[in-house]
Amino acid sequence: MVTAASLLVATAQADVDRTAVQQAMDQLTSGGGALGVQVRVTDGRQQFTARSGAAELNTTTPVPHNGSFRIGSITKPFVATVVLQLAGEGKVELDAPVARYLPDLLPGKDITVREILQHTSGLFSYTRALPLSPDGFEPIRDKHWEASELVAIAAERPLNFPPGTKWEYSNTNYIVAGLLIEKLTGRSYADEIERRILKPLRLNGTYLPGDSQDIRGPHAHAYWTANGEPSDITHINPSVTGASGEIVSTTRDLDTFVVALTSGKLLKPAQQAELTRTTEVSPGYGLGIKVMTVCGKQVWGHGGGIPGFSSELLTTADNRRRLVMSATTAPVSGDPRPALDKLLSATFC
Repeated sequence: MVTAASLLVATAQADVDRTAVQQAMDQLTSGGGALGVQVRVTDGRQQFTARSGAAELNTTTPVPHNGSFRIGSITKPFVATVVLQLAGEGKVELDAPVARYLPDLLPGKDITVREILQHTSGLFSYTRALPLSPDGFEPIRDKHWEASELVAIAAERPLNFPPGTKWEYSNTNYIVAGLLIEKLTGRSYADEIERRILKPLRLNGTYLPGDSQDIRGPHAHAYWTANGEPSDITHINPSVTGASGEIVSTTRDLDTFVVALTSGKLLKPAQQAELTRTTEVSPGYGLGIKVMTVCGKQVWGHGGGIPGFSSELLTTADNRRRLVMSATTAPVSGDPRPALDKLLSATFC
């Protein structure tokens, strides 16, 4: 009989299977819809990087080790960290209504700061109203979006449910969190992330691009099929995602960030406890952090998706096992789930 104790002993003794990691990456690029993949895996004191596929369509150019990529919704833990730091400084109360700080912004006057960070606000996700299919997005890929414009898309619609009663992922929540940071500090959320997180941790490969469509430094390109032809979707105006998903980073920087965040280097103890605290309403999500169990281990982190890029940032609670992944999409779609499941198993089981 396999007990929890014996499983823990077995998994504690097992090293990360590098061959299985590579096989999972190759599966992503051979039929999982990815053109290129890069990962950084930590196993105790050992760390390695691996890659598969190509950096550009119709070439054999390899994906750069530690190349830059759009991290999508992994932006959310950065934003949540700043809000939690402000809570630790007494500048905001997690259980106070957002309307106390941003009156007349939201349709639900009782939505709290905590509910925004936890995705229990009931706010409609503005991205569901945008034409995000390849054919629909191509005409607006260069458009600048104001945060207030994105929130207004959601505010025009009724709440999906009474605040605090359900969990539902909504990108609108973190656009609101970005506006909250600006209201509380008098500076943009991008400036606050840079001042409070990027500079102290020396995350020199991480930045908030604003309207800049370029990706700095070595990077893989991403593609999709629009209007019947392959299209390079690498360069877009990321203001469409704003505080919900605009950051560009590297696997090295994200690994540094997740260790600092989950080990308590960025937050005071009270806010650190809130970071990964789940509830009956939100059993798999804390405040900007996904909480899951893989092979009996508690794993924290976040995934990210933005046109052309898919990413994962995961760590065990003790930081001994960690995974950072970026995949760039190919013009031909596929099912990535089996390969991603294999990658998680190879890393954490």
